Amino acid sequence: MNKKYVVRLTSEEREELRGLIAKGKAAAYKIRAAHILLKADAEGWRDEEIARAFCVHVGTVSSVRRRFVLEGLESVLERKMRQSPPRERVLDGEKEAQLIAVSCSEPPAAHERWTLRLLADKLVELEVVESISHETVRQALKKRVETASAQTLVYPIGGEPGVCNA
Repeated sequence: MNKKYVVRLTSEEREELRGLIAKGKAAAYKIRAAHILLKADAEGWRDEEIARAFCVHVGTVSSVRRRFVLEGLESVLERKMRQSPPRERVLDGEKEAQLIAVSCSEPPAAHERWTLRLLADKLVELEVVESISHETVRQALKKRVETASAQTLVYPIGGEPGVCNA
């Protein structure tokens, strides 16, 4: 049967793939792709035979062939980057700044300090965001605390400059 995507490796590509397999230190998907390409090229195995030999689906074998022919060896050995994140960020830089300002302000009456849930509710109340989880608040604050120095000065809402303990 004639293949639509025929793998023809150069001697340099063949050596690179053999070296990758011999080291055994690469990611599993890279080693698997190297095996698939070598069997598809030099030994001329059919996709079904390759799939059986390496415990992968026939679609995986044909996908590796197609990517190699259309995009090259580097494309097969590297993961494809996403075009966009799976979900848009809830807090951008300006909204994070508002979160930090709120966390440095006085907590609501009847509360000794801000909790993550109180901060999340306050951001919704101030219409900074439409909705936000306490976990998102935690991650944003953790990121800022780790990058800020211990002496970072912050101007709390309606207050004087002071050290923020967020």
